[in-house]
Amino acid sequence: MKILSIQSAVAYGHVGNSAAVFPLQRIGVEVLPVYTVNFSNHTGYGAWRGPMISPDDVREVITGIEERGAFPQIDVVLSGYQGGEGIADVILDAVARVKATNPDAVYACDPVMGNAKSGCFVAPAIPILLRDRVVPAADIITPNQFELGFLTETEPDTLESTLASVDLVRATGPRTVLVTSVERPDREEGTIEMLAVDDAGAWIVQTPKLPMKANGSGDVTAALFTAHYRRTGDAADALARTTSSVFDLLSLTQESGERELQLVEAQESYAHPRMQFTVRQVR
Repeated sequence: MKILSIQSAVAYGHVGNSAAVFPLQRIGVEVLPVYTVNFSNHTGYGAWRGPMISPDDVREVITGIEERGAFPQIDVVLSGYQGGEGIADVILDAVARVKATNPDAVYACDPVMGNAKSGCFVAPAIPILLRDRVVPAADIITPNQFELGFLTETEPDTLESTLASVDLVRATGPRTVLVTSVERPDREEGTIEMLAVDDAGAWIVQTPKLPMKANGSGDVTAALFTAHYRRTGDAADALARTTSSVFDLLSLTQESGERELQLVEAQESYAHPRMQFTVRQVR
């Protein structure tokens, strides 16, 4: 499997491609990383150095990959955080060009815009751009529950309302949806859930909610779920494998006391997930 991953990159820590590439490689996926920024560290520190790469320069890198004859071999185009409006056109153009040479290729979009605790943390135009242009072009999307609400102009909270919101967003284009950070009012205290939905059904998995914030964990989640799902076409299995890997990554990070994901230290969790959580079909 080959994935063209168009995301940010940092030298210190793990977000964007700096979070997604290694776990994918560890499960046997060939990754072609294209950077949209090349920062010293993620912006959560409040200070960083390095350039935001212009859309034209990103397009040039992608064109160079195309000129090497790689597009027919690409199975997935993956995108995450979009720092500016111009990058969306580059990503959508790349998706169209890849699919023109390989009709079986899919586009997986992590529509990063914010979370329930912090609200939106991207430029005001980005959520609208994602909702109106990018998400409808995707085959797979991996929003959190807050982002799902924005995409559908709803307020999903219960399982039923979250499933209804998923149905609304699937009607716009993407057939496979992974909803992360699902927090239902009737869930068991101290837990958090993920929900996967495709044409075959809907599945939910519950894990303990760890008392920590880990930048980049969503990037790892989106990458692993996309790769597992593309490989097997089984949403329940992809959900189980991804949940196991990411939970163990977060647990190891919490135990380390470090702020940044312990991405390398947790590598066995990607290659050999323990499958310790039960996935339940809900539709």
